[in-house]
Amino acid sequence: MERIKEKVWAGERLTDAELAELEKAAQREGGPVWRTTVAQALINADAIREALPILEAVRRDFPREVQAHLALGRALISLEKWNEAEAPLKEALTLQPDDPEPMKALAVVAMRRAEFSRARLLLNNALHLDPMDDEARVLLAELDAQSSGREEVSAPPNLDDFTRALIGRLRAQSTPHVVAKGQLTIRLGRGGVARFDLRALFEESSQVGRSLDESVTLLARELAERTLGLPPGKMQLLAKVLPVVRDSAFLERGEGSVRREGPASLWFFYAVDDPEAVLYVPEGLLSSYRVTLEELDEQAWKNLAARPTEVRALELEQGALRLSPTPTGLWALAHGDGHDAARLLTLSHQQAIEKTTGGMPLRVYLGLRELVLFCREDDAANVAKLDGLDAAREGIVGAWRLHDGKLTPLPEWETD
Repeated sequence: MERIKEKVWAGERLTDAELAELEKAAQREGGPVWRTTVAQALINADAIREALPILEAVRRDFPREVQAHLALGRALISLEKWNEAEAPLKEALTLQPDDPEPMKALAVVAMRRAEFSRARLLLNNALHLDPMDDEARVLLAELDAQSSGREEVSAPPNLDDFTRALIGRLRAQSTPHVVAKGQLTIRLGRGGVARFDLRALFEESSQVGRSLDESVTLLARELAERTLGLPPGKMQLLAKVLPVVRDSAFLERGEGSVRREGPASLWFFYAVDDPEAVLYVPEGLLSSYRVTLEELDEQAWKNLAARPTEVRALELEQGALRLSPTPTGLWALAHGDGHDAARLLTLSHQQAIEKTTGGMPLRVYLGLRELVLFCREDDAANVAKLDGLDAAREGIVGAWRLHDGKLTPLPEWETD
């Protein structure tokens, strides 16, 4: 296996038999090195698009694995996806600042954008670290040829540029807002709030292809329209409210929103059904609408039970999730509206889950906001797969058990 691995990282193409053997080793070991090596072998074989989901999964499961970030960036460069390649390459350089490999890859991105000064700085830094780096010298010669007589362009706006421009526009149009911990909070009418992830807003605006000024102008206008916000009366509020399960880490960010304590360090917040934003119900709205917390809570769970979602069979291989046409022992609630964790606690969904899985208790993974994963606790193989997953941003950490209608953390994850 070491011979095969050396062959892969030397850029050589594997035979079908060698690739099959490598894939078996990756499944057996389950760690980031072998999975990344499988992806690199696919890249060497020009199967780049097959390698991308493997590398994305390794980055998610092992965010400090430099080679996964680097390999993904290089793969995206091969597909000429310059904007998408930059983020994983920057992450690789952040994790390993003295590594010339991400510097050279970032220099390629900069050259393709005609950001010649930036590319030259990166390549000079790489040569300072390794004066014998032939690849860096070749790239520097290519840069000299490309930049001769050509006008340099400025670097595209980054997240900081986008954030500053958006805040400036929101201030100019007097839209109430707060920015903290990578989130933009918009103050809605009647005291409510809507929260947006700034990086997600930036990436979405970058994909559209508009200028920075045009993007923030349109977005600020849309956000201003959202300040009209929450339902205008008690009956409208009760008709649209749904529960959201969060952990105690969200309490600070959710300050001012209606909530009640749930089981085992979990909390129930309440949001108005909206296809594009999470509109949390503010505490002040209860008194103005003369709604009790108990009344709001009861109606929220009724609304959720009336919005069922299917129990879906999934495959989880090398960190990549895929829907499966046949049972695998791993299932999900994957409506994707942010309420799937709460659905686990409704009787109708528990009955559907028990019918599909064949019994309880279940091992549950809450680490993704988009879906909830679970398997039977006596399914050692799938339990091990869930244990190998880290919680994503906005996810709930730890391993959980669903049994007798209750969601509880496993002992090793319990906190005071």
